[in-house]
Amino acid sequence: MQTHMHINTHMLTNRNTHTYTHKHIFKMSEMWESSDYEPRLPVSEKSNPLTCDIDRATPNQIVKLLEACDAQMFQEETGSVYQRFFSNSIVQTMLEISKQVEIILKDPEDSIVVLSGCGTSGRLAYLLATCFNRALRQQSQELQYCYIIAGGDRALLTSQEAPEDNPELGMLSLMKLCEGKRHVLFIGISCGLSAPFVAGQLDFCLQHPDVYVPVLVGFNPVCQARTEPMPGSSLTFKGVVQRMQELQGSQRAFILNPAVGPEAVSGSSRMKGGSATKILLETILSAAHRAVYSHTPITHSGVTEHLRRYQKSVELTYSHSEDIASLLQSAGFSLQRAGRVCYLGWGSLAMMGLIDASECIPTFGADYDDIRGFLSGGYEDMGNTEGPLSSLGPQFGISHKDFVRLVLPTLTDQDTVVLLCSHSDDAVGVETMARRVRDRTSSLHVLYHGQENGTVPDNLRSLCSSTLNIRWPGSSCGSSLHMWELSTKLVLNAVSTGAHILRGKVYRNHMIDLQVSNSKLYHRAIQLLQKLSGCPGCQCETALLKALYDTEDLPTYVLSASLNTHTLTASRRSKVVPLAVVCLLTGCSLADAKSHLDSRPVLREAVEVCQASSPFGKP
Repeated sequence: MQTHMHINTHMLTNRNTHTYTHKHIFKMSEMWESSDYEPRLPVSEKSNPLTCDIDRATPNQIVKLLEACDAQMFQEETGSVYQRFFSNSIVQTMLEISKQVEIILKDPEDSIVVLSGCGTSGRLAYLLATCFNRALRQQSQELQYCYIIAGGDRALLTSQEAPEDNPELGMLSLMKLCEGKRHVLFIGISCGLSAPFVAGQLDFCLQHPDVYVPVLVGFNPVCQARTEPMPGSSLTFKGVVQRMQELQGSQRAFILNPAVGPEAVSGSSRMKGGSATKILLETILSAAHRAVYSHTPITHSGVTEHLRRYQKSVELTYSHSEDIASLLQSAGFSLQRAGRVCYLGWGSLAMMGLIDASECIPTFGADYDDIRGFLSGGYEDMGNTEGPLSSLGPQFGISHKDFVRLVLPTLTDQDTVVLLCSHSDDAVGVETMARRVRDRTSSLHVLYHGQENGTVPDNLRSLCSSTLNIRWPGSSCGSSLHMWELSTKLVLNAVSTGAHILRGKVYRNHMIDLQVSNSKLYHRAIQLLQKLSGCPGCQCETALLKALYDTEDLPTYVLSASLNTHTLTASRRSKVVPLAVVCLLTGCSLADAKSHLDSRPVLREAVEVCQASSPFGKP
């Protein structure tokens, strides 16, 4: 039976007075499944029909649109080519992977579970490994989980895009970590089935089947896996996945790839892709732990029931949509006025703040100081493999002490601070920090997770401009830390995405100011320029290179340069894609495009002003 999306208002209306009823929303939410809809793009790169005008939406409308997009994760299979969360084949694969984890937990000697990914996927690999090791520690068991993130631990906090393109680096990092192990369950996460770093690791696993059982987690069908050869290699992601597919029947490799629909902001896999990764892998690992330590068998119904708990958690979170919109609006106000947004958190909720903040730099071309996260105990609480990274620069200062030293003295009412805490955190410590912040800025807010009948402490409530109090009924949604983390992720993704939309960093529903800092993002930028301008790919690439190298005439050395040279150059440039868009859509010079963007930072407005006096096409 079809699952209908739970939108908490009867309709969505954008600023242009388009009204969307439930029926219309439901129809649009399925449009992407048609073979005629953006047929050249994989699901993870398609634009979501629901959000084509999200750059013109109000804060309340933005949150409602994000809610509708997140509800797509839990839609039932409709007989299309796409598998979904609750498809029998997906649940069965999850069950089989859980049993592989169970084997390692029961016989841990010289065995290990490795989770690996790039960017958001790598950060979630870290989060899951540390969380489930903590659970083992509480059982007085040997730690069994390790994580790998492309770029090392600094990539947990800042953008390190270049290593994603190196399959050999991925392979070497896995070899080093697993030296001397006799049994390795490797879980590689690549939302778009595209990351060379992860492909190199999966390929290595396939070459050593006596030790490694590879698992791939992603959200495109196998037929949409990346087909371009990887830099410095003839290897393709699709070739690796096809080899895994041949072994899945014998349970020597596993592919877990339900479709969750296009992202609200096209290609921004930190959102649904990240949430779906967390949901699937926590369900799998939790089932294995219950089997070993609570003697609860791993069953199809048990896996499905656990997925339903996450669905209810998403619905509970969005039942506070007006409060989320208020927080979004405050963050947007700060960014529009060159202010800052700071997340001050405790425990793993703080990690959700650190992760969300780190993603804004590559996604929106943000400065590291625009949105920052801070964790109460800093690196001591974080427990990352490489230990403290503070010596690498001020952007690696993540403790509350760092916040007090580096940020608090210069806070003003232009800045927004969000406290991330729960009823189980140190109430005195939270209140003390809140008072210090309130002395500097009136824009202090709290996201508070509590028990069903609990409330935000009166002293804390009185200090905050707004409180978002999510109450967790133990029976229906479960009040586990995993659910709180997911809920916090959804709220912060909405806040940071919405704030950047209000700041003009999104065009229609595309992250237009992305950093073109690796091959995936370079090709994504060209595809985006093609879609928005209707121009041929070669013309779009030329416009991109002109903006990248800041020249109207491309010299020979640029035309003959490698893709790696282009992406290295792009990492030092800003507004590359917006400049190329304006030039393609209006036919203006690079200098004129810069002038228009300087005067009108909201891209759609800049384009429309240009076109008012231009013979070229419409946006």
